[in-house]
Amino acid sequence: MKPKKKDIRALTKEQLRDFFVEHGDKAFRGNQVYEWLWHKAAHTFDDMTNISKATREMLDEHFVINHIEVDAMQKSNDGTIKNAIKLHDGLVVESVLIPTDTRTTACVSSQVGCSLDCKFCATARLKRMRNLNPDEIYDQVVAIDKQSRLYHNHKLTNIVFMGMGEPLMNYNNVIKAIDKITSPEGLGMSPKRIVVSTSGVPKMIKKMADDEVKFNLAVSLHSAIDEVRTSIMPFNKNFPLIDLKEALEYWYAKTKRKVTYEYVVWNGINDRKEDIDALVRFCKYIPSKVNLIEYNPIDDGEFQQASERALNNYISNLEMNDITVNVRRSRGKDIDAACGQLANKQ
Repeated sequence: MKPKKKDIRALTKEQLRDFFVEHGDKAFRGNQVYEWLWHKAAHTFDDMTNISKATREMLDEHFVINHIEVDAMQKSNDGTIKNAIKLHDGLVVESVLIPTDTRTTACVSSQVGCSLDCKFCATARLKRMRNLNPDEIYDQVVAIDKQSRLYHNHKLTNIVFMGMGEPLMNYNNVIKAIDKITSPEGLGMSPKRIVVSTSGVPKMIKKMADDEVKFNLAVSLHSAIDEVRTSIMPFNKNFPLIDLKEALEYWYAKTKRKVTYEYVVWNGINDRKEDIDALVRFCKYIPSKVNLIEYNPIDDGEFQQASERALNNYISNLEMNDITVNVRRSRGKDIDAACGQLANKQ
C-alpha cells in the first residue's frame, strides 16, 4: 500500500527549500513553489507554469494540494452569496460573502461544526467534527475574493471569523491562516480589516494578547448576567462572566484596542431593564462598542426576535452612557446565510 501523500501546504518555505536541495535542485525553487501555493493560490502542480514538467511531476509524486471546492453557491436577493465548501475528506463547511455599497466582507468558518453549545445557533447543533487546517481557512478567503471581484467589481475588503466554529478552539490554525492572509507573500490584507469573533474563552483571549495579534476582537456576549447567559450559552458555566471580564481587561491593557460585543435581544430572555443595565456596566470595564444583531430564527420557536421597543430601549440606554451602538440588520436570510443560520442547508 502506497504511503499517503502529504499536503504540500503544510510545509514552511524553509522546508520547501530544503526539499529541493535534498532532491538535487536549487533552493530558490522552493520560493517559486511557495509563491504559487499562497500568493497565486494554485490548485494543482500543473498550474505552476514557470516550473519544468519534470519538477512538477516530482512534486506530484511526493505531495498533494488539498484544495477546497465551492460545491454549491447560493445568491440572496440582497447580493449576499453563501458557499457550500467541500473539503478534501468530503466534509462540508459554509462561508458567506456579504456586500454593502462600500465594502465586501468574507464570513469564514474555522471548524466543521462547532465546539460549543449555544442554543440559538444552528451550527452548534452539528457538533464539532474537526478543526479546519490553515490552508482550508485561507482558501475560503481566496474563493470569496474572486466572487467579490466577479460580482461586485472590487477586491475583498474585510474578513470576519463568524462562520461555523469557535475560532479560539482552533487557535493555532486560525493564527497561521491569518498570518498567510496578511503576509505580502499571501493575500497582503491588513490585519485591521480582520475580526475574530469568539463566544469567550478567557485563557485564549489572554493568549491572543500575549501573542500581540494585530487583528480585532469581537465577543458574542448576548447577556451580561451569568444565569441568563448560561441558559442560552451553557458553556458559560465553565467560562463565567467574571473570568471573561478579567481576560478582556488583560486584552485591553496589552493591546489598547477596544472590543466589540455582539448582542442579540430576544423576547422574554434578555429584554428587561436589568439586562440593559448589566450590559451597560459590562461595557464600562474597558473601551468597547456594541453591535445589536437582528435574530435569525432556526425553526424551533424557542428564540424570538425582541420588539422594536426593547431594541430601542437598549439603544437609548447605551447611547446615554456614551457607549457606541450599531444595529446590524441581517443579510442573506432567504438563503440561510445570516448569523447563526449556517448549518449546511442547501
